Amino acid sequence: MRRRFLNRVGRAVPAAMLLVAALGSMSMAQASTEARVVRMIPGGDLKILDPIQNPSYITRNHGYMIYDTLFSHDSKGNIRPQMVDTYTVSADRMTYTFRLRPGLEWHDGAPVTAADCVASIRRWGARDVSGRLLMAATASLDVVDARTFTLKLKEPFGLVLESLGKPSSNVPFMMPERVAKTDPNQQITDTTGSGPFVFKKDEWVPGNKVVYLKNARYEPRKEPADGPAGGKQVKVDRVEWIYIPDQNTALAAFRNGEVDIFELPQADFIATLEKTPNVKLAADPLGSQGWLRPNHLHPPFDNPKARQALIYMVDQEEYLAAAGFPEKYRMKRCAAYFMCGAPHATDAGGEAVKAGQNLEKARQLMKEAGYKGEKIVVLTPSDPPVQAAAAMVTVQNLKKIGLNVEAQAMDWSTLLGRRAKKEAPDKGGWHIFHTYSVGFDVVSPVVNAYIRGIVRGGACRLAL
Repeated sequence: MRRRFLNRVGRAVPAAMLLVAALGSMSMAQASTEARVVRMIPGGDLKILDPIQNPSYITRNHGYMIYDTLFSHDSKGNIRPQMVDTYTVSADRMTYTFRLRPGLEWHDGAPVTAADCVASIRRWGARDVSGRLLMAATASLDVVDARTFTLKLKEPFGLVLESLGKPSSNVPFMMPERVAKTDPNQQITDTTGSGPFVFKKDEWVPGNKVVYLKNARYEPRKEPADGPAGGKQVKVDRVEWIYIPDQNTALAAFRNGEVDIFELPQADFIATLEKTPNVKLAADPLGSQGWLRPNHLHPPFDNPKARQALIYMVDQEEYLAAAGFPEKYRMKRCAAYFMCGAPHATDAGGEAVKAGQNLEKARQLMKEAGYKGEKIVVLTPSDPPVQAAAAMVTVQNLKKIGLNVEAQAMDWSTLLGRRAKKEAPDKGGWHIFHTYSVGFDVVSPVVNAYIRGIVRGGACRLAL
C-alpha cells in the first residue's frame, strides 16, 4: 500500500500553507535498477528560474533543489555551516574568514571555488534586503585561495552569519562565478548548481512539468539533516513537479496515487484528508504572515491616509475564515509584526490591528486621501488558495468602504510578473495584490523584506 502523509508546513496562519506528502511510487525495497521517482503537485507554476532575481517561493524551492548554501538554519533556528567547512571571526569581529568543504563540485564537474562564492554573495547582496544591509557594512570581500575567502567589515554588523544563512527568500544560493556575474537585474540562463539535484531543462514544460535528477556528484554533510541544515541524503533518482491548477483535479490525482506530494491543498480539503488512511497532519508552530501590498507609486495609495485606511479595513479572522480553515487551525488575532511567539515579537504599533476592523474609519480616511471614485485594480490569483481567498475578501471590503474595484483574475505565476510593473494601473499596472511570508522571512529586522516597503510606505500587514 502506498503511504501518504499530510504535513502542514504553513508557518503563521497555522494552515496557510499545506503540504500533502507521500513516499515515492515504488517501495524502497524494489530492485535498485528501477528508478525511484517522486511526483509532486507544487503550489504554483515554475516560470522564473533565478532565485536571486525573484523572491517567489516556487522559485526559492527550485533553488533548494539545485543549489547549496554557505550556512543554513537548523530546526531550532541556529546557524550551521553547510558548504563552509570551517570559519573564524577576528577578536574585534570585523573580519570573517571562510573555508569551503573539500570535494564540492558543480553539476558539470568543476570544483566549487572561493571566487564562485564571492561572486554569488555580491549578486545576492545587490537584490536581497539582508544582503543589501550586509554589503553596506562590508569593506571588502576577497579570495584568499581556491577554498578560502574573507569578508571584512567597515563598520560593526553583528548579523553576518544570520544573513548568509537566511533560509528563505532571497536565499543566498551559491552559483558558479560565470553565472553569478550576471547582472542582478537580469535573469540567469545557466542553471548549473552544486545542490542535491540537477535541473532537467530539456524536460521543463512551463504550465505542466518540472523535472530534477539526482546529482551523483553531491557530497552531503556527515551530520544528520536538521531543518534545511545538515546532511541532505538523496534517496530518489528523479523528482517531477506536475502542475495541476484545478484543486479538485489535484486532490483526485493525489488520492488516486498518481502523485506523491500535494503542496498547498485548499483548506476545505483538510477534513477529508484527516480521514484518509495513512495521512498525517502536522503543524509548524512559527506559522506564516499574510500581506496586502498596496502600490504606493500611484493614487490613491501614494497618500499615507489611503494606506492607513487599509489597516482599518481588514479583519484577520475574516481572512482565515474565508480561506476555509477549520477553527482549530486558525491563529487568534495577533498584532506582532515580527511574528507572535518569536523572539522579537511585540505588539507595539499594532493598535489598529488589536482594535479590530473599523469600516467607517477606513471610509473616512479614503475620503481624506482625496479618493474620488477611481477604479482600483486588485490582482486576484486563482492559486494558491489562501491568496485567492484573501483577494476576494479584500475586493468585498474595498467595495464596503466605497471604492470602485476591478478584480483582475490570473494564476500566481502571471501575478508575479505583473507585480513587477511600475506603470500606472490603467496602463497594465496594479493597485493591490496579496502575498505571504513564512515565519523565518519576517522574524527579525535583518531578514524582513517588508520593512523596506513600510519605510517607503508600500506594505500593509493583514493577518497572521
